[in-house]
Amino acid sequence: MEKKKKVGFNIIKNDPTDGHKGFGQGALSLEHMSPVIVDEEEGSAHIDIGAMHARSAVEKGIKFLKTKEEVPDAKLYWLVWVTVDRNEEGPYYAGVAACEMTINREIRRGYKSLPEHVNRMDKSLKRHIIVGDMDDKSKGILREFLISHNADFWARSSEELKNGLSVG
Repeated sequence: MEKKKKVGFNIIKNDPTDGHKGFGQGALSLEHMSPVIVDEEEGSAHIDIGAMHARSAVEKGIKFLKTKEEVPDAKLYWLVWVTVDRNEEGPYYAGVAACEMTINREIRRGYKSLPEHVNRMDKSLKRHIIVGDMDDKSKGILREFLISHNADFWARSSEELKNGLSVG
Protein backbone atom coordinates (compact mmCIF):
# COMPACT_ATOMS: atom_id res chain seq x y z
CA MET A 1 0.00 0.00 0.00
CA GLU A 2 1.39 3.37 -1.01
CA LYS A 3 1.70 6.08 1.66
CA LYS A 4 -0.17 9.30 0.98
CA LYS A 5 2.09 12.29 0.57
CA LYS A 6 1.57 14.91 3.27
CA VAL A 7 0.92 18.43 2.05
CA GLY A 8 2.80 21.16 3.91
CA PHE A 9 3.09 24.91 3.67
CA ASN A 10 5.33 26.29 0.98
CA ILE A 11 7.14 29.05 2.81
CA ILE A 12 8.47 31.57 0.32
CA LYS A 13 11.90 32.90 1.18
CA ASN A 14 13.18 36.41 0.53
CA ASP A 15 11.80 38.15 -2.59
CA PRO A 16 9.10 35.91 -4.07
CA THR A 17 9.55 37.50 -7.52
CA ASP A 18 13.35 37.23 -7.56
CA GLY A 19 14.26 35.50 -10.83
CA HIS A 20 10.75 34.12 -11.35
CA LYS A 21 9.36 36.76 -13.72
CA GLY A 22 6.33 37.50 -11.54
CA PHE A 23 5.65 34.02 -10.14
CA GLY A 24 4.49 34.34 -6.55
CA GLN A 25 3.96 38.08 -6.85
CA GLY A 26 1.69 39.32 -4.10
CA ALA A 27 2.32 36.26 -1.92
CA LEU A 28 2.87 36.90 1.78
CA SER A 29 5.99 35.46 3.35
CA LEU A 30 5.82 33.73 6.74
CA GLU A 31 9.59 34.05 7.08
CA HIS A 32 9.44 36.96 9.54
CA MET A 33 6.51 35.77 11.64
CA SER A 34 6.73 33.95 14.96
CA PRO A 35 3.93 32.54 17.10
CA VAL A 36 4.30 33.49 20.77
CA ILE A 37 2.37 31.56 23.43
CA VAL A 38 1.45 33.65 26.49
CA ASP A 39 0.59 31.62 29.59
CA GLU A 40 -1.24 34.07 31.82
CA GLU A 41 -1.39 31.69 34.81
CA GLU A 42 2.36 30.92 34.74
CA GLY A 43 3.27 34.51 33.88
CA SER A 44 5.40 33.39 30.94
CA ALA A 45 5.71 33.77 27.18
CA HIS A 46 7.75 31.84 24.64
CA ILE A 47 8.07 31.33 20.90
CA ASP A 48 6.66 28.00 19.71
CA ILE A 49 7.12 27.54 15.94
CA GLY A 50 4.87 24.45 16.12
CA ALA A 51 1.90 26.82 16.47
CA MET A 52 2.33 27.74 12.79
CA HIS A 53 0.69 24.38 12.05
CA ALA A 54 -1.48 24.17 15.23
CA ARG A 55 1.14 21.86 16.76
CA SER A 56 2.46 23.93 19.66
CA ALA A 57 3.41 22.14 22.88
CA VAL A 58 0.20 23.33 24.58
CA GLU A 59 -2.00 22.14 21.65
CA LYS A 60 -0.52 18.63 21.33
CA GLY A 61 -2.88 15.86 22.40
CA ILE A 62 -5.83 18.24 22.73
CA LYS A 63 -9.13 17.81 20.90
CA PHE A 64 -10.57 21.24 20.15
CA LEU A 65 -14.32 21.68 20.54
CA LYS A 66 -16.69 24.24 19.01
CA THR A 67 -17.63 26.27 22.11
CA LYS A 68 -15.90 27.50 25.28
CA GLU A 69 -18.75 26.07 27.36
CA GLU A 70 -17.78 22.52 26.31
CA VAL A 71 -14.40 22.97 28.04
CA PRO A 72 -14.93 23.53 31.79
CA ASP A 73 -12.12 24.69 34.10
CA ALA A 74 -9.92 25.56 31.13
CA LYS A 75 -6.62 27.39 31.34
CA LEU A 76 -6.26 30.55 29.25
CA TYR A 77 -3.48 30.92 26.72
CA TRP A 78 -2.92 33.63 24.13
CA LEU A 79 -1.46 32.72 20.77
CA VAL A 80 0.13 35.94 19.49
CA TRP A 81 1.27 36.23 15.90
CA VAL A 82 4.31 38.55 15.83
CA THR A 83 5.62 39.83 12.50
CA VAL A 84 8.98 41.61 12.26
CA ASP A 85 9.65 44.12 9.49
CA ARG A 86 12.42 46.60 8.74
CA ASN A 87 12.25 50.36 8.28
CA GLU A 88 14.99 53.00 7.76
CA GLU A 89 16.11 52.65 11.40
CA GLY A 90 16.11 48.84 11.42
CA PRO A 91 13.92 45.87 12.37
CA TYR A 92 10.81 46.35 14.55
CA TYR A 93 7.66 44.55 15.69
CA ALA A 94 5.35 45.45 12.79
CA GLY A 95 2.32 43.20 13.25
CA VAL A 96 1.08 41.79 16.55
CA ALA A 97 -2.27 39.97 16.72
CA ALA A 98 -3.49 37.93 19.69
CA CYS A 99 -6.03 35.07 19.74
CA GLU A 100 -7.51 33.34 22.74
CA MET A 101 -7.18 29.62 23.35
CA THR A 102 -8.44 27.69 26.39
CA ILE A 103 -7.26 24.20 27.33
CA ASN A 104 -8.18 21.66 30.00
CA ARG A 105 -5.24 19.19 30.11
CA GLU A 106 -7.04 16.77 32.44
CA ILE A 107 -9.83 16.03 29.98
CA ARG A 108 -7.58 16.72 26.94
CA ARG A 109 -10.07 19.20 25.49
CA GLY A 110 -9.71 22.79 24.38
CA TYR A 111 -11.39 25.67 22.62
CA LYS A 112 -10.10 27.98 19.92
CA SER A 113 -11.70 29.61 16.94
CA LEU A 114 -9.68 28.38 13.96
CA PRO A 115 -11.11 31.05 11.61
CA GLU A 116 -10.11 33.73 14.15
CA HIS A 117 -6.60 32.29 14.47
CA VAL A 118 -6.13 32.28 10.67
CA ASN A 119 -7.62 35.77 10.36
CA ARG A 120 -5.34 37.17 13.10
CA MET A 121 -2.30 35.52 11.51
CA ASP A 122 -3.22 37.29 8.27
CA LYS A 123 -3.75 40.61 10.10
CA SER A 124 -0.30 40.32 11.71
CA LEU A 125 1.28 39.67 8.30
CA LYS A 126 -0.48 42.80 7.05
CA ARG A 127 1.09 44.83 9.89
CA HIS A 128 -2.00 45.25 12.11
CA ILE A 129 -1.89 45.54 15.91
CA ILE A 130 -4.71 43.57 17.60
CA VAL A 131 -4.16 43.17 21.34
CA GLY A 132 -7.33 44.76 22.75
CA ASP A 133 -8.92 41.43 23.72
CA MET A 134 -6.06 40.55 26.07
CA ASP A 135 -6.32 41.06 29.84
CA ASP A 136 -3.84 43.43 31.51
CA LYS A 137 -1.72 40.64 33.03
CA SER A 138 -1.29 38.94 29.63
CA LYS A 139 -0.51 42.28 27.95
CA GLY A 140 2.21 42.91 30.55
CA ILE A 141 3.70 39.44 30.01
CA LEU A 142 3.76 39.94 26.22
CA ARG A 143 5.20 43.46 26.56
CA GLU A 144 8.04 42.24 28.81
CA PHE A 145 8.70 39.29 26.49
CA LEU A 146 8.97 41.51 23.39
CA ILE A 147 11.26 43.97 25.20
CA SER A 148 13.52 41.24 26.62
CA HIS A 149 13.59 39.41 23.27
CA ASN A 150 14.92 42.53 21.52
CA ALA A 151 14.77 45.98 23.13
CA ASP A 152 15.85 47.67 19.88
CA PHE A 153 12.94 46.10 17.96
CA TRP A 154 10.61 47.35 20.72
CA ALA A 155 12.09 50.87 20.66
CA ARG A 156 11.47 51.11 16.89
CA SER A 157 7.91 49.72 17.13
CA SER A 158 4.77 51.82 16.68
CA GLU A 159 3.16 53.85 19.42
CA GLU A 160 -0.01 51.85 18.65
CA LEU A 161 1.74 48.66 19.84
CA LYS A 162 3.34 50.31 22.88
CA ASN A 163 0.02 51.90 23.92
CA GLY A 164 -1.88 48.68 23.19
CA LEU A 165 0.38 46.74 25.58
CA SER A 166 0.60 49.42 28.27
CA VAL A 167 -0.97 48.24 31.49
CA GLY A 168 -3.02 50.34 33.89
